[in-house]
Amino acid sequence: MDALCDGTEVYIGGIMEHIEEAGVHSGDSACALPPVTLGRSDIEKVRKATEAIAHGIGVVGLLNVQYALKDDVLYVLEANPRASRTVPFVSKATAVPLAKACARIMLGASISQLRAEGMLVASGDGGNADPYAPSRSRKPCCRFIGSAAPTGRHRFAVGPEMKSTGEVMGIDRDFGSAFAKSQTAAYGSLPAHGTVFVSVANRDKRSLVFPVKRLADLGFRVLATEGTAEMLRRNGIPCDEVRKHFESPQPGRPEMSAVDAIRAGEVDMVINTPYGNSGPRIDGYEIRSVAVAVNIPCITTVQGASAAVQGIEAGIRGDIGVRSLQELHRAIDSRSTDR
Repeated sequence: MDALCDGTEVYIGGIMEHIEEAGVHSGDSACALPPVTLGRSDIEKVRKATEAIAHGIGVVGLLNVQYALKDDVLYVLEANPRASRTVPFVSKATAVPLAKACARIMLGASISQLRAEGMLVASGDGGNADPYAPSRSRKPCCRFIGSAAPTGRHRFAVGPEMKSTGEVMGIDRDFGSAFAKSQTAAYGSLPAHGTVFVSVANRDKRSLVFPVKRLADLGFRVLATEGTAEMLRRNGIPCDEVRKHFESPQPGRPEMSAVDAIRAGEVDMVINTPYGNSGPRIDGYEIRSVAVAVNIPCITTVQGASAAVQGIEAGIRGDIGVRSLQELHRAIDSRSTDR
């Protein structure tokens, strides 16, 4: 979240919910504003913790704090008394010029003064975002192609090391539609039909059942490697099996490998979470590398897969509309006036 503090009052600029789990660099994680799954009590915890941090370290200007919420316990991952890379996104998403307000505060203005001038909203702040307000999704893009893995292959999985060099923003009436727009702008459109390839770590298999089942229900053909295919079939999800790239063809086993299927144009989206050592991990590098090379969506986290499914559903329903940033700001201004 991004906030302003004048030494006395704290103004929450916006609370963003990361799509990827804690441990993925914030510069590589997609995020949603307003938060998709946080309740009012969760937001109040974030507000109180932010106020305590801001007053405790004497911030005058902008503050960025990253939190993790687990089992109703709020953890502080890091607090930065400075402007963060999310300030431009939050400013565009909320129609509040946070950087300009920060400069004024550092020169002696108070938050109450900026409210009176109209630079900040007259009452409330970004922490009081209307849950029915248009959804805004930020998606990192332009990851370095040359981020090499220890094996010499390219690493396309996200983690604590930032790889993105830019970001895009999608706006729509709901999160699924906004996410679909940001995904399209960053890496290309999410498919509305076709084949999805799934190969995930054991730790992720149970969590992927519902997203993959939803894709199957939407008419997608599912391809999977042996272990993932076995788990999907146990849960009533029909799928076809392909072999891992590092495995040699054997009688009675699939002739085509996952990489072969992607190269041949038989796959429209890849869901692959990194796992294992040696063979399996190398296989994951190969899968993600060829997916990026042929320009199809490549999802590397459970949370990203769930968001992608919501985006696909929004596209199939035809819910994705077009609106300008100015239209969004007018809608925000009218809601602020109503409050």
